[in-house]
Amino acid sequence: MVKARELVEEQKAAMEEEEELNAEAAEEQEEAEDAANSSSSKKKKKVVPGIVYLGHVPPRFRPLHVRNLLSAYGEVGRVFFQAEDRFVKRKKKAAAAAGGKKGAKYSKDYTEGWVEFRDKRIAKRVAASLHNTPMGARKRSPFRYDLWNLKYLHRFTWSHLSEHLAFERQVRRQRLRAEVAQAKRETDFYLRNVEQGQRFLAADGDATRPNSSWTFTQRPTEQELRDRKAARPGGRERARLATIQDQARSNRGLLARIFGAPLPAESKEEP
Repeated sequence: MVKARELVEEQKAAMEEEEELNAEAAEEQEEAEDAANSSSSKKKKKVVPGIVYLGHVPPRFRPLHVRNLLSAYGEVGRVFFQAEDRFVKRKKKAAAAAGGKKGAKYSKDYTEGWVEFRDKRIAKRVAASLHNTPMGARKRSPFRYDLWNLKYLHRFTWSHLSEHLAFERQVRRQRLRAEVAQAKRETDFYLRNVEQGQRFLAADGDATRPNSSWTFTQRPTEQELRDRKAARPGGRERARLATIQDQARSNRGLLARIFGAPLPAESKEEP
């Protein structure tokens, strides 16, 4: 009986060990399957590119420079720099000519730029680590005293940049067309006025005198009429006699009023 019990206990222990071994094997198999699934999901995960905005571009800084400097941190794709306006370049040339630098040649400078990285995680890391740090690490680098001005553009793609640049070009063209149309209207108005002025002067008869159109006759004044009458032959005597008669009439009326005499007929007729 004792031996039978021992045999039964040994069989139970063996069965328990087998179950434990089977459970461990199943767990190991599940872990291996999970690892394989995770590795396959990582491989299937698509790498999304990221774009970094460059807000400060020093003079004589080119896309080749930024590619060489930033390619050490990750794979760099497309690079685009926005060129400065033409009137800014003309102003620089005029300022140099005023300062005595005649014949100075200016290279094409840029105002801002965009850099595309193959992986957006690298783009985030580069923008966070290099912001406000010197561009050139070497002492002889011309960009040693310039600082990086980088910003990662969240959910920004290269197609957005293309659309933005196309929109800016369209706005610039429309503004230029409006300015040209306004200048043309002003020029036409000026030429039309010049033609009207020439016709007016030609009709007046003397194109050399711009004020000849102001030849109008004014009604003569009383003094001018008197001067004309006096200028006639015998006009001065008549004017003197007329003044004497007027004085005599005024004297007669005054004497009649003083002495109470009746007024002469001529003075009664006067109002």
